[in-house]
Amino acid sequence: MALRPFAKAIPVVLLCTLLAACGSSRFERGASGAGIGSLAGAGVAAVAGGPVLVGAAIGAAGGAAVGVLTSECDVDLGPQRANNC
Repeated sequence: MALRPFAKAIPVVLLCTLLAACGSSRFERGASGAGIGSLAGAGVAAVAGGPVLVGAAIGAAGGAAVGVLTSECDVDLGPQRANNC
């Protein structure tokens, strides 16, 4: 049953997809980045067999940093907007 650990990560990936690209202010991008990062970190830790809470904490810190340190124009996969970009 080598596929079983990957089955645990499927809900995490789906939740990350739902939260992607949330927010336009630095606070909103940092908060959504922390949420996405914590889910991704927990998923990776669960698949790897490590401590899930540590993975979630590391992912949240990384995601929040990316969200705060980038602007909406830097990391925006949606339609191109003419405002401030």
